[in-house]
Amino acid sequence: MLDISPVLLLSSGIIFLLVVARLNSCLFKPLLKHMDDRATSIKKDLEDAKSNSADVDGLLVEANDLIAKAKREAAAIREQAYKEAKDSADVKLASAKLNLEAKSAEFAKSLQEETSALKASLLSSMPQFNESLKAKLSSI
Repeated sequence: MLDISPVLLLSSGIIFLLVVARLNSCLFKPLLKHMDDRATSIKKDLEDAKSNSADVDGLLVEANDLIAKAKREAAAIREQAYKEAKDSADVKLASAKLNLEAKSAEFAKSLQEETSALKASLLSSMPQFNESLKAKLSSI
């Protein structure tokens, strides 16, 4: 019937155990070590990513603060420039107003002098006009 050879069975068992021991030392232990190292590396990378995320959030807040500060400074500079330009324009406007007032006063004085001169001229010519008017009236 079935002949089982104990030597063959024993030698097959020993060879099986040797193969399992060899596979364990050459394949399974390095593979398990690699898998553990990979899991550790992944966990470390996740922690680093979280800390980098926190750093990025901090830098983002800092950048927003810098932008807000720059906007405030720009507004202050713009306000200062507007004030200086307004002051300069007011000074120029006051100067131009004084200049125009002086010219207006000079013109009024000149006009008054011319009016006085014209009146004097007309008054001095009045006898001639009267004589000429009398001559015309008498001829009518």
